[in-house]
Amino acid sequence: MEEFLQVGAIANTHGIAGEVKIFPMTDDIQRFKKLKEVYLDTGKERMLLHVASCKFVKNQPILKFQEFHNINQVEGFKRCGLFVTRDQAVPLGKDEYFIADLIGLKVIREENGQFLGELKEVLQTGANDVYVVEMEDGREVLFPVIRDCVKKVDLERGEVLVHVMKGLLDE
Repeated sequence: MEEFLQVGAIANTHGIAGEVKIFPMTDDIQRFKKLKEVYLDTGKERMLLHVASCKFVKNQPILKFQEFHNINQVEGFKRCGLFVTRDQAVPLGKDEYFIADLIGLKVIREENGQFLGELKEVLQTGANDVYVVEMEDGREVLFPVIRDCVKKVDLERGEVLVHVMKGLLDE
């Protein structure tokens, strides 16, 4: 399991005092108010940053870090990810999973135990999530995360058990 979980990315600068607009990657954007520290992934390193303040503008989090005091110091961090450690993560409810834990799981057909492929991506559509599965033949198939389709997620075994709905695989 991943030690770090992404909660957002720096979308842009905000003002000239080193504040940044955040593109949230969490179901609970209010969590940013409680953040004391985050890890900034620059592509070369993970920097520990201390959150000095958080406010919201048009429902978008704006963070100020203790380490930065002007726009020049933060301009180069656009599109860089913000991460928390697993122990800082928001507790999950029943049948909820961190996307980072789902990526790479084997997808198994409920009907016959056949290995279908590997879960490559989770699309968050608003209505329900969609699992992007890379099949053994290289094509991608989209599985809607609904009770009729995704039957069980077993992180310990590294598997997702799915029911293949009629027409999903064009068999």
